[in-house]
Amino acid sequence: MMTEIETGTRPTTQLQGHLARVSDMLDRHRLVEELANREGPVDHEAVEVHRRTLAELQAQIDKLHPADVAHILDALPPEDRLSVWNLVKADRDGEILLEVSDAVRESLLADMDAPEILAAAEQLDADELADLAEDLPDDVVHELMQRLDAPEREQLRSAMSYDEDQVGAIMDFEMITIREDVTLEVVLRYLRFLKEIPEQTDKLFVVNSDNVLTGVLPLKWLLVNDPARMVSDVMAVDANTFHPDEDVAETAQAFERYDLISAPVVDVDGRLIGRLTIEAMVDVIREESDAETLSRGGLREDEDIFASVWKSLRNRWAWLAINLVTAFIASRVIGLFEGSITKLVALAALMPIVAGIGGNSGNQTITMIVRALALGQVSPASATRLLRKEVIVALMNGLVWGGVIGMVAWLLYGSAALGLVMTAAMTLNLLLAALMGVLIPMSLIRFGRDPAIGSSVLITALTDSGGFFIFLGLATLFLI
Repeated sequence: MMTEIETGTRPTTQLQGHLARVSDMLDRHRLVEELANREGPVDHEAVEVHRRTLAELQAQIDKLHPADVAHILDALPPEDRLSVWNLVKADRDGEILLEVSDAVRESLLADMDAPEILAAAEQLDADELADLAEDLPDDVVHELMQRLDAPEREQLRSAMSYDEDQVGAIMDFEMITIREDVTLEVVLRYLRFLKEIPEQTDKLFVVNSDNVLTGVLPLKWLLVNDPARMVSDVMAVDANTFHPDEDVAETAQAFERYDLISAPVVDVDGRLIGRLTIEAMVDVIREESDAETLSRGGLREDEDIFASVWKSLRNRWAWLAINLVTAFIASRVIGLFEGSITKLVALAALMPIVAGIGGNSGNQTITMIVRALALGQVSPASATRLLRKEVIVALMNGLVWGGVIGMVAWLLYGSAALGLVMTAAMTLNLLLAALMGVLIPMSLIRFGRDPAIGSSVLITALTDSGGFFIFLGLATLFLI
């Protein structure tokens, strides 16, 4: 029967179950610890219960997959997080540090001394060390370099020489290479001699004497072909290859497009220097998605949900300040029409509808555009056509839904003119939302900025102020 460690990633409900059990054990641990530490004669029974509770919590943690332990650590407050972390066996520290969020990893490393960090890092391969190295103290990284053998040291230096958004920073060095001038039988004997192969190995990489990649041999082809055939007769020569300085987000899209499980990484001369795996690509896709979600809300980085007040303020204040400015502008727009609102109170009740619908429509457009930009589906040549299409969609939505809310305003307030103003304002604000929904991300791209950063904040600000101005301006012209 498989253990929980062997089953890998757990469904969300089971993760929640693990978290609930660990939280319950931590609560019992605190209660028993308080009883054991009370002044007076030593309560041996309480001490024994305390010991058993810790042992039970230790056993629960030991049987969980490192990714599940990381999920629990991410979800616990700092004091409980450290209690669980101190129960993790030393030989699992490295794996778990790779799985936790950046913010939580920082807090865990801060609680460890240099020998503990070294012990955790020594359990990792060179490519995994590269992922962790930027968070480690310089003296620890230097000591790790000294402890690695020459090939591993060179691999680590190679991986660390690339930016985190480049393929070279996430490539794996564990791979199986073969020659093209041998038979499949020789390859099979070689694999049996190895006894195990690296994870996510779906193909073998064929190289010549200079380590130049000449092709790939999928394992399924190896198994179904006559063992007497030569590798050169069976291998695929048109394999998807990547270079270490390519963008990881674009590479992840290629993995999805071509249904890749692994792929070779080659240098400018075609020499094989590493490989990429689907496991790394899934991490990239998740991180890109998380970063886009945070950027749209104006957050600069992943935030520990239990971070200190000061850290949370520092992460959020910039776009809140921008929000404050845009909200003030919107209030001044309303202030320009105080006289109109005083004469026709219905305007105060209706204007949030115009602004709200415009904001929702703008967010729909901007979400679609940012996604298309991320997937490389939008070019400068297609931007004009896309803008035209979005304007037409906004015009039709404005006429339909503006007409509906215009009829409602007519029925509620008995004024056909107010209904017409409502319809016109709704249509114009939806057109503004469509225009800005395309122009904001395209402009950010043109200036070399991330199109997702603060886009939601900007579109909401523009449709709020614009919606108020359009609706109240039309009402002042035609109703007052």
